Amino acid sequence: MNTLRLALRTLRREWRLPELRTLALALVLAVAALGAVATLAARVERALLDSAAELIGGDLGVSARAPLPAELAAQARTLGLEVGAAASFPSVAFAGDRSQLLDVQAVDDAYPLRGTLQLGGADGRGYAGHGIAAGSVALDHRALVALGLRVGERVQLGGRDLAIAAELVRQPDGGELFALAPRVLMNLGDAEAAGLLGVGSRARHRLMLAGAPAALAAFQRYAEPRLPAGGEILTPAKTQERLSAAFDRGEAFLRLAALLAALLAGVAIALAAQRYARRKTDEVALLRALGAPRRQVLATLALILTLIALPAAALGGALALGLAEGVFALAHGLFPQTQAALPLAPVLAAAGAGLAVLAGFAFPPLARLAEVPPVAVFRRTQDRRVRRFDVLYLVPLLVAVLLIAAESGSLRVAGILAGSLGGVALAAGTLAALLLALARRLAPGAHPALRLGLSSLARRRGLTLVQATAIALGLTALLLLAVVAPALLDGWRRELPADTPNWFVLNLQDDQREALGAELAHVGADQLNMLPLAVGKLAAINGRAPRAEDFADPRAKEWLDNQLRLSWSAALPQANHVAAGRWFAPQANHVAAGRWFAPQPTEAEVSVDRGWAQTFGLKLGDTLTFAVGDRALTARITSLRGVDWSSFRVNFFLLLDPAHAAELPHTWIASFHLDKGRGDALAAVARAHPNLTLIDVNALLDRIRDIIGRVTGAVRWVLGFSLLAGALVLAAALSASARERRHEAALLRTLGARGRQLTAAVAAEFAALGLIAGLTAAGGAAGAGLWFAARVLKLDGFVPPLAPLIGAALAAAVAVTLLGLAGTRRVLRTPPLAVLRRG
Repeated sequence: MNTLRLALRTLRREWRLPELRTLALALVLAVAALGAVATLAARVERALLDSAAELIGGDLGVSARAPLPAELAAQARTLGLEVGAAASFPSVAFAGDRSQLLDVQAVDDAYPLRGTLQLGGADGRGYAGHGIAAGSVALDHRALVALGLRVGERVQLGGRDLAIAAELVRQPDGGELFALAPRVLMNLGDAEAAGLLGVGSRARHRLMLAGAPAALAAFQRYAEPRLPAGGEILTPAKTQERLSAAFDRGEAFLRLAALLAALLAGVAIALAAQRYARRKTDEVALLRALGAPRRQVLATLALILTLIALPAAALGGALALGLAEGVFALAHGLFPQTQAALPLAPVLAAAGAGLAVLAGFAFPPLARLAEVPPVAVFRRTQDRRVRRFDVLYLVPLLVAVLLIAAESGSLRVAGILAGSLGGVALAAGTLAALLLALARRLAPGAHPALRLGLSSLARRRGLTLVQATAIALGLTALLLLAVVAPALLDGWRRELPADTPNWFVLNLQDDQREALGAELAHVGADQLNMLPLAVGKLAAINGRAPRAEDFADPRAKEWLDNQLRLSWSAALPQANHVAAGRWFAPQANHVAAGRWFAPQPTEAEVSVDRGWAQTFGLKLGDTLTFAVGDRALTARITSLRGVDWSSFRVNFFLLLDPAHAAELPHTWIASFHLDKGRGDALAAVARAHPNLTLIDVNALLDRIRDIIGRVTGAVRWVLGFSLLAGALVLAAALSASARERRHEAALLRTLGARGRQLTAAVAAEFAALGLIAGLTAAGGAAGAGLWFAARVLKLDGFVPPLAPLIGAALAAAVAVTLLGLAGTRRVLRTPPLAVLRRG
């Protein structure tokens, strides 16, 4: 007997079977939803990266203290990437009898590859620039004030007399938010000619790149093993510290949404495959009775599924591309203005995932069909045989775990989702088993319709457990996307309220604090916060001078080479929390010589950011020695802090106790909020205090809000796909017992049961299933939301929306009941004799 011919003939005969069509539709929707979601996520992720790339001047970069090998730039051009070179270093500028240490950025004509360079002319008008012409420079406001210069005059830098072509207003790769020295932009050729980049210089060289993601990835793989000592790869998320948290959260949201859609479709595939395999039991028994070997039976069934799966996967992939293109056309705000071709890799991966899920969930029932004995033609012993444990049913679990791990891209996200869904499945199965046990006790004295419905559930114990678990899993995923995800996004949005500080003030002196506060209040500023700022070097750790080679983290060298920012505060600043140890512990208050003395620690203390402590391997009780000017201060670590660097408040890695740090030479740094569009009101403040530097961070705030908005829009589109997959899960789960229910209804009608009684019994049956699944799903979604908020998104104080979840659970119970009644409506209207004749 030819296996392929048998499979084709069987498929031609059975194509109209509802089980087979449900299986094909489930696979089509699985691949379409997974592929469209993955493509959408890839495009939104690319849009976020492009948006952040404007803040660093390129899509990717390489940075090192030593000059970068020429082969890196050559390889980048070979890959079709745009290339720009730059270098940064400190240097002293002179103007008459004035001098000023500047942070110099030397750039070539390609600068910037991404973003906009904003310059100001002699007339005060702003314009967008590109590169710096040879023989000229652009100074920022602080540098112009410090040197007493204006645009159009000349300045000496690196032994060369250069013209001030413009004021540097804003640059895309502004580096750290708070530069300690004023900034100047000069031509890279001038810096090389002046010998500012020669051997022994303190320059840091950069190679910035822009281009297609595939070419960038290829360059990164090429460059990583060829980086010079101390070199690093620069990315938008890594360079912009405040953006990195937003990127991590946005990526986690998109991966969670895509994974939930994939799991919904996977559950539908599993249910449809199991129902189809159960329908084939009689046919397989007949083939076995006619002499077909077990291996051929299994091969025939596998071939039938393959013949269905390949066209269905191809159709699903085509639909995914079409849906993605439609979304791109309708949701312009989610994507960058220049669109690349639709990526095929996510669709191919989705097709592979769909086929893997189909094979994984269909394999156990197919393997069990191969064991059907020939005698089952006359007696259905297979359905009644009890199997305490079947190792084959670990295969779907393994496939589900692998799918979660592959799609999540994060072990933490995968663990949270797998644990949550596993808990929901266990809870739903346990509650369903308890309901069945309770039904046996309550059924004799219950209403006839309720008794009949509960008895039906008890008779199909295995199917009841499968239905309750499948519906609960589907509803959990839908509630996570429809109720919990918007609440998480709202919590994320509330972390960046409308009055978030959007201006910072540098170089504020002690005698200017009161006047500045009054002037800012006059122009309508609020949320004013001031902290002292001292600059020093890390001189010793536990009495020993630190060396870069003693630390595995390459960032340690940067901290040791550069100056440290130190501050102090009696109270724990906002956006900080003590993760270990204690905040500065004062001694008891006391009165001496008629004077009140505030409590003070007996020795200098320091609170350290957790990440900074990990870089240097520090722990509570260690001592740090700082050199600030001509003074040395040794402080003991009494606490480790968690710092919310996305809060846009003034934050520091190192905070000293005020009693021992107040006498250190310092200035002040301030932050405040001013309504957007009122920046011109600060002109009078700047004129009254020419030494101050006012930094506008509205652009950075807009970027983060833009990320939140794009992720929110993407999740809405994903929700649409997931609703379709969820509807298919419910349909597949509710139809899992349709064959048995059809026969039961026919027998009951033959015995005289009225249609109204059967309808009430079916309503009771599905209401019980829906209530179990809905309440379990509400609890599972709430728990997963809490877990996800705390462990992945780092949202403090998140509370799941319990009222909407409970309401959605009850609505789901009603929906399951109505769908169940709709599905059995035709059964109740079919003559009993016709049903019994069909078997």
